Amino acid sequence: MELRHLEHFLAVADEGSFTRAAARLYLVQSALSVSIRSLERELGVRLFDRNTHGVALTDTGQALVPEARRTLAAADAARDAVAAAQGGLRGTVRIGIMHSLSLINLAGLLTDFHRERPEVHLLPHAAAQGGSSELSKDVADGRLDLAFAALPDRYPRGLTVRALAAEQMLLACPPGDPLAKRRVIELHQLDGKRFVDFPPGWGTRIAADRLFLAAGLQREISVEVADIPNVLDLVNAGFGYAFLSPSMVAGKEGQLRRVRPSPEFVVSMITSEAQPLSAAARAFVELVGHRYPTLHKELDPLGP
Repeated sequence: MELRHLEHFLAVADEGSFTRAAARLYLVQSALSVSIRSLERELGVRLFDRNTHGVALTDTGQALVPEARRTLAAADAARDAVAAAQGGLRGTVRIGIMHSLSLINLAGLLTDFHRERPEVHLLPHAAAQGGSSELSKDVADGRLDLAFAALPDRYPRGLTVRALAAEQMLLACPPGDPLAKRRVIELHQLDGKRFVDFPPGWGTRIAADRLFLAAGLQREISVEVADIPNVLDLVNAGFGYAFLSPSMVAGKEGQLRRVRPSPEFVVSMITSEAQPLSAAARAFVELVGHRYPTLHKELDPLGP
């Protein structure tokens, strides 16, 4: 079994299409098809179900995905170790980032690391609609080496989560709302109120949902939006309240009110317990740990 066959297999699995996978790999589609058939013959199984709408992993193919990712990661780590021993750290570090990450100085981390390790390619990947939950899954699946995400107090098993920074979220109130006149709002005063919020996978949404659940309170999500400026616009338009991290809306803190108790926004660095880090990724993780000593927070894993 050749490493390139596993790389080709993962490209098709990720893209769900031979055409898109071939373009990603800079291969002609016929060469990619030959490579996949060769792997299937060697393993004695069918890895994909092919139809007119595309391709889908078989049960056997799904079982191969995590093992293929681990094998390729181990091969990359071996190559990086040899390069490091020869005096030059090389490779690619795939980093997942949230849409708003102003609570830590990510740009400074990337700049300083690149200055010290110019041969390492840093590849940031912004979260899509799934937010922090999507980033953590991509780390667990081996698509990312690490991620900066907001998982408030629990996280999926198989991940190592190091809390880096935290702040209490504040409440944005619609103009003219009676609660906007209060300096501190009690959480129970928001029971049954309408809210503007981010999609379910976002860390701020997770934190607020858990706080209301723990307090036995309810809230109505009137609008979901995956864009921070639009949240404030919708609040000002009267669509509801919104919990926001102060670092997300710097300069507009005057529009926000404290809530007691309030949800907490926690930025963490997430790595996988199962996927070995390359030498380059380990160096980046070490830099983050040096710049941001771990917060003393108890982060508990979810059940299986």
